Amino acid sequence: MTTTRPTFDDFLAWLEAGREHGQVHFDDRQQCWQVLGHPEAGIVLSDPVVFSSDLTALQPAQDDLALFQRGNLVRMDPPRHRVLRSLVNQAFTPRVVAGLEPRIAELTTELLDRAGERFDLVDALAYPLPVIVIADLLGVPTSDRGLFRRWADVLLGQEIDPDQGLVEAGEQAVSAVAPTVREMNAYFLEHIRSRRTHPGDDLTSRLIQAEVDGRRLAYEEIVGFVGLLLVAGHVTTTATLGNSIVAFSDAPDAAAEVRADPDLLPAAIEEVLRMRTPFPRLARITTADAEVGGVHIPAGQVVLPWLAAANRDARVFAEPQRFHLHRRPNPHLTFGHGVHFCLGAPLARLEARVALRLLLERYRDIEVAADEPVEHRNPWTMVAVSRLPLVVRPA
Repeated sequence: MTTTRPTFDDFLAWLEAGREHGQVHFDDRQQCWQVLGHPEAGIVLSDPVVFSSDLTALQPAQDDLALFQRGNLVRMDPPRHRVLRSLVNQAFTPRVVAGLEPRIAELTTELLDRAGERFDLVDALAYPLPVIVIADLLGVPTSDRGLFRRWADVLLGQEIDPDQGLVEAGEQAVSAVAPTVREMNAYFLEHIRSRRTHPGDDLTSRLIQAEVDGRRLAYEEIVGFVGLLLVAGHVTTTATLGNSIVAFSDAPDAAAEVRADPDLLPAAIEEVLRMRTPFPRLARITTADAEVGGVHIPAGQVVLPWLAAANRDARVFAEPQRFHLHRRPNPHLTFGHGVHFCLGAPLARLEARVALRLLLERYRDIEVAADEPVEHRNPWTMVAVSRLPLVVRPA
């Protein structure tokens, strides 16, 4: 199915239609293996040796992307992944993340003070809040957040056609994003050099000073590291805040229950993450023959575990299409699984919980504006709103 402007319902229907061919099946059009089931996706994500995250062999050679990939944890396998991740984990310890709560609450209040009673949630809160937090952690100027948003829009705004071959789509994507990646590389190289001369109390400065395997990280290795954290460190929260308001609008009874008992917010956020998975799929390549869900997958094959489909697997989640506030357990795979589990997950959960709690306390009514369009991203790329006009009434 190909549409000019695919909807979320189109996307869900496509996933369910794919399940008719099996939880694991080969896609002739994309020339890859689609993995739709929850336990099957878990197998793929838990074995980084057989299912490698390094997909550079599938991409056309491009100098700017090659530089960025040197420190890109998402596309890195152990043992290198383990060593570099241990460094960034220092910035996301439970103590460090918990200590950010007052700052997140302060920023949320400041941003909403400027918003009025009619505003776009993304522009007013969902984008600036997490990007200011992650920029502070990295020591980059928060005044550049308009630039960061443009980068994220380019990197995450590529149209995906489910009927198009992956190789062809990858070549088009590389051509589209290369200028933006070049700009990002130059920006972060300058920032890293500046921090080398004038170190601060931030993660970039600590990465410059850190030693890995007895040597310091090269600037070129830190570039992709910092760039990935900046982009990935805010877009999940941006998506989750918008998706939460959309989900509450679609499930008003659950929203009323959360408003009456804010202690239910963490459970509500988990159900939003399950039902509206921001990054719907991951990609791996097999380094050896493998078996997943009783299906043989040869070595050298591209495998796509669909998190959005796994999160709606009826074998694991009862009534998977229903927003169930009291779902226990809720073992969604939204943040991944295994060594590549999202290191920013605790921060994203904290930001969403604090911001949503303050929204519910501040406004007795939060409604999606009926006279303005809601703008969605292409769900094959990212499940999120890019514009969500609201009308609110103070408490």
